[in-house]
Amino acid sequence: MAEVINMPRLSDTMEEGTVAKWLKNVGDKIEEGDILAEIETDKATMEFESFHEGTLLHIGIAEGDGAPVDTLLAIIGDEGEDISSLLNGKQGTSNNKAEAEEDTTTSEKIEESTVKEESNISSEIPEGVEIIKMPRLSDTMEEGTVATWLKKVGDEVEEGDILAEIETDKATMEFESFYSGQLLYIGIQEGESAPVDEVLAIIGPAGTNVEAVLQSKPSSKTEKVTTAETENIAPQEATNKEEKPLNSGQRVFVSPLARKIATEKGIDLMAVKGSGDHGRIVKRDVENFVPSKDVIAPAAVAETKITPESQVTAPQFVPIGEEHFEEVKNSQMRKVIAKRLSESKFTAPHYYLMIEVDMDNAKASREKINSLPDTKVSFNDMVVKACAMALKKHPQVNTSWKGDTTRYNQHIHVGVAVAVDDGLVVPVLKFTDQMSLTQIGTSVKDLAGRARVKKLTPAEMEGSTFTVSNLGMFGILEFTSIINQPNSAILSVGAIVEKPVVKGGQIVVGNTMKISLACDHRTVDGASGAQFLQTLRAYLENPVTMLA
Repeated sequence: MAEVINMPRLSDTMEEGTVAKWLKNVGDKIEEGDILAEIETDKATMEFESFHEGTLLHIGIAEGDGAPVDTLLAIIGDEGEDISSLLNGKQGTSNNKAEAEEDTTTSEKIEESTVKEESNISSEIPEGVEIIKMPRLSDTMEEGTVATWLKKVGDEVEEGDILAEIETDKATMEFESFYSGQLLYIGIQEGESAPVDEVLAIIGPAGTNVEAVLQSKPSSKTEKVTTAETENIAPQEATNKEEKPLNSGQRVFVSPLARKIATEKGIDLMAVKGSGDHGRIVKRDVENFVPSKDVIAPAAVAETKITPESQVTAPQFVPIGEEHFEEVKNSQMRKVIAKRLSESKFTAPHYYLMIEVDMDNAKASREKINSLPDTKVSFNDMVVKACAMALKKHPQVNTSWKGDTTRYNQHIHVGVAVAVDDGLVVPVLKFTDQMSLTQIGTSVKDLAGRARVKKLTPAEMEGSTFTVSNLGMFGILEFTSIINQPNSAILSVGAIVEKPVVKGGQIVVGNTMKISLACDHRTVDGASGAQFLQTLRAYLENPVTMLA
């Protein structure tokens, strides 16, 4: 009998997985224990083995595609076995099939009847009637608010007239009409908001049945025209209703679209007579403009007014080129990182404490340790060890918020943030306080190396009670991190810098390092975090005390 294999939950936080690679093809013989595929989880890429024997009859998720946990991944069964019932989700008897077919026929008849009724109600938009929708006036705009209507129902509207002032997410802009006719209907009142493409207004011949238009289907031609012409609207704040003065000292009223066309055609707007409201220059005025022989070109005027101060003028900047971008599909790891960090940032009330540590003794101690045969420790290893020792003395920092309770962890598991190609993983050093510096160094090197090639197991990335993030090796002097929940705190480690410091009343060259502690205020108060940092500083400034 065929066996359905669903997308497995390969980690405690996994909600969906991506098939990185199929190692078997449809038709292949499968033995129990064979590796079917490599599946990318939110933490690593893992091999998924079969627990069944037979022939691979169906692959439900293609390479590179993602799907939620428990989605159909594959079907294994006997060669030639009929799996149509599994694919269609139908395993009933022939009577059930007949009932299903009868239900289908009935639903089709109902649907057909509904379509006929709708077709009787709906009709094409009458000739000369235009439905104006809420335009997308910025790249991030999802809805707009009508700040002011400059026309009211019954007014005659000419092409280029300003209909309304619309407030977007970036500015308040004038929205002009691309059609002529009477304003028959206003769909969004002043002060009201609506999503992009909501019906804003209707323009058409007087006496048009507006109710019929609202129930009509817009033709594809209308939609294309509205969209294409809306894209030509240039953003312009409504507060700047009067244009800036030009060379003549006068001000010119012009619509954004008309100004754009005039710029492209090299037309001097001072020579154009406007036919819009209050003499405003609109699109048709620019398109129909014919230069007069008596009009002196702006260049000629400039030549007659040359002064020593204005002999050198910069050419007008005309942008050229095209905007380019590339959309890359987010990996499962990147999506989970975004979700987890957003949850942490917006649920845990973060606050930050920062201190500067004298690292002279730490540098000297590290040199002596690394001078021993087959021994290599880093400053990060020393920080991890110091954190583990400090957590033993300050258990309040080694906690987790559980809503009604606070969990005090009696064990110390320090997570070390590691950057990988797709994002960030946090391998965990279990019982870090019991490890020596060299053991910490060896473990971190091994875990980080396997993390970068996605060979960590979920167990190696679970259970941290505190986290260390070090960007000092990248030259970052100081930074703050987002708490890796359910931890209550995370330490951010900057670079060690050589600079003048005061010791014994004298200015000398010293080595310092800035570290910051992000705390969850629900579990760690400011005084508790500050005391933890004092202990941590004492260990780092005198590393020998960590060996006591």
